[in-house]
Amino acid sequence: MSKVLVYGLAITGSSVIRALLKRGYAPICLDDRETTENRSTAESLGIDVEFAPSVERIGALVAECDFVVPAPGLRESHPVRIQAARQGKNCVSELDLAYEWESAREGGARPMIAITGTDGKTTTVALTAQIVRESGKTVVEAGNTDIPLVEAIDRDDVDVFVVECSSFRLATIKKFRATAATWLNFSPDHLDWHDSLSSYRAAKEQIWRNNLASDVVVYPANTPEIANFAAGVLGRKVGFGLGGEYSVGSGALMARGETIVSVAEMWRALPHDIDDSLAACALAIESGQASIADAERALRNFTPPHHRIEFIADDNGVTWYDDSKATSPHAARAAIRSFASVVLIAGGRNKDLDLGELVHEADHIKAVVATGEGIEALTAVFKGVREVHPAHSMIDAVRTARELASNGDTVLLSPACTSFDWYRNYSERGDDFVRCVREVLSQQSKENQK
Repeated sequence: MSKVLVYGLAITGSSVIRALLKRGYAPICLDDRETTENRSTAESLGIDVEFAPSVERIGALVAECDFVVPAPGLRESHPVRIQAARQGKNCVSELDLAYEWESAREGGARPMIAITGTDGKTTTVALTAQIVRESGKTVVEAGNTDIPLVEAIDRDDVDVFVVECSSFRLATIKKFRATAATWLNFSPDHLDWHDSLSSYRAAKEQIWRNNLASDVVVYPANTPEIANFAAGVLGRKVGFGLGGEYSVGSGALMARGETIVSVAEMWRALPHDIDDSLAACALAIESGQASIADAERALRNFTPPHHRIEFIADDNGVTWYDDSKATSPHAARAAIRSFASVVLIAGGRNKDLDLGELVHEADHIKAVVATGEGIEALTAVFKGVREVHPAHSMIDAVRTARELASNGDTVLLSPACTSFDWYRNYSERGDDFVRCVREVLSQQSKENQK
């Protein structure tokens, strides 16, 4: 029986273990942290897990195994990756496992559409999936979502997989490929995981590594560094954005000169929404999984995922938006540019990125409310540019922002950092922000009625 070392018991690790057990492998399981949740997961899987193993123990267990499946969140310099490299053992991405098993499926592999990029992945995945669903097909959004691809492929009712590919998942792939794939954009990110910016870029480039000539390569036509790379890979090239086959013309999204939908009738039409929508249309239509009519219906009625410039409230001319998913300066800048006058709530645990990038949007920023571990850094980068007000809880941040905002302003939670100083994930942070906004506005309403 083949032994496989699985490191990490979160969403992906648990799904990998289940998939391995189902296929007759013997997983050896490790995790850096012993928590109530991890112990409960191990019990539910019926497996033994070693917690917080020493480097020596990791090395010994790697030696026993045929290959290693590290959790996507384990950084490049994690001991299990280093030990695997030293011993010549493959670190296998869950994408590769899933692709290999799906390729051996009776009746053949089902189509996969893949999406990577620094920003906009989740929204583009959801848009692409919705467009394909409009054609009557059953679609699963998998990969860097709540459903890892190794879990999704065991569903018999799926026609098409739309796969969100983080750099963590792409970094070690050797087999995974998609019928159509896009690399949306590129800017520094995840430098707390990757050893360098060049390593991060190399991981993104993997999205087209295993292309066949029949595959579709969807690229941003107005981003030379990605467009030039795309020109050198196998596949049929389709550009989106300015100069691409999918672009905006005469106030509408166009596919090779044919109208998809007018911008005024779209679900939302911020600049990055248009780019994401164009990429999704190109993926779905050019791969043959949907029509222009399907795309039109989807783009009129699409509901974006939570915590992505999500409208929360209008309080006497002050609008409130939750953009908790913006965990990098690049993502936060895109949100800030969407509004004329912003009271920005930012901060959290930085990913070794340059928060000074936010200063480039100072013309859109009225004031900054800095939170958590980001207080010191944000105070430093905005010194002499904009006032920075520290907040030591989310309710404190919301109250401070409300005092600073006036009619015509937008209060925007767009942190430019991860949530891990105060929360388990960006979703929990966004939910807490929404709760705090509603509490503060409700209290103010009651006071006004007295």
